[in-house]
Amino acid sequence: MALMLKIIAIAVGCQLGFVIWNISKMPKIGQVNNNSKESIGSTLKDHSDSGMLPRVSILIPARNESHNIEGCLSSILRCDTFNMDVEVLILDDHSTDDTETKIRAMSELDGRVKLIKGKELPAGWMGKSFACHQLAQQAEGEWLLFIDADVRLKNNALNDVMKTAYLQGKGLITGFPFQKTGTWLEKLVVPMMAFTIGCHLPIPLIRYSKDPRFVAAHGAFMLIHHASYAASGGHVGIKDGLLDDMQLARAVKVAGHTVMLADVHEHAEMRMYESASEVWNGYHKNIYEGVGRNGFLLIAVLSFYNLFYVFPLMAILISMGMGNGILVMGAIGVTLLGMLVKGVTDRASGQSKWLCLCLPISILCLSAIALNSWKSGVTGKGYLWKGRWYG
Repeated sequence: MALMLKIIAIAVGCQLGFVIWNISKMPKIGQVNNNSKESIGSTLKDHSDSGMLPRVSILIPARNESHNIEGCLSSILRCDTFNMDVEVLILDDHSTDDTETKIRAMSELDGRVKLIKGKELPAGWMGKSFACHQLAQQAEGEWLLFIDADVRLKNNALNDVMKTAYLQGKGLITGFPFQKTGTWLEKLVVPMMAFTIGCHLPIPLIRYSKDPRFVAAHGAFMLIHHASYAASGGHVGIKDGLLDDMQLARAVKVAGHTVMLADVHEHAEMRMYESASEVWNGYHKNIYEGVGRNGFLLIAVLSFYNLFYVFPLMAILISMGMGNGILVMGAIGVTLLGMLVKGVTDRASGQSKWLCLCLPISILCLSAIALNSWKSGVTGKGYLWKGRWYG
């Protein structure tokens, strides 16, 4: 066991070094230097000479979002919007609550808000992808910002993301909003998104590699140039995919346009799930699809996580039973080293500094959901989300 702990300690130490380097390479939206300001100024001058401000379309698919939609729209309408013309389109996707009523009320208060009634879902389409497709068809903006109804934008969000957009020119800019959590399973599982990206995906390769395997995206915050959206095939090309955000990002890369994963947690926040059952169903739908429905890869990743981050905690208990104090201290050190890895990603995404102490439990919870996701995929049971079954 001592040898195993030494090997794990070396591996986790290397992982920690990679995560610290990787997180440091995450671009932050809105940060510009003098040369960047000149580039932005030139872009705005081109628009000014044409007599038009650059138009941004904020696109929100909404299905039974009565508890969210007013807060979302209010945060958007409060945003500073210098040097841009903003329209806000919300598609009501056959809600059975009063989502439509609340959207209409907001549209009467502010002319930038427009309600779109969703069409019936055609065969072969996923619900959210079809909603986003309809929104994009109606949008008039040069840039399209897809956000979810549970997102709240900070006042500087639109100005800062558009500074970055003007510098990039075209392509896709996406990021993970700050994840608010309430229930115990939310706290244990939701922040693992940032942990997974930080540990395994070299962030510079998302932007600079042409390989579509190096990509990450969050559907709650995706700003895409209309030309890049068209070149990628839009949501038509990914209409039957469960992971529409990742698939759209890959399609943008395949089309030869830039994809940037940026730090947006100080500009946007959301509570993605509001109960333990929603966390389970949401991740249950996404995990197996996220590894390309490759059961061997899923088992390999779970084995890696459990060996590096759960086994050392078990080793503490075993060593205590053996009465081996040196081994106990070694196992404690390896366990804390693993928690430190999680602490780095938690700090970078704005989460509590104490949450990393729960890493072994988070891994076990994630493993349980992942195995159930795999089972539902291979047996054909499918996945239930927002009242619809997906295969």
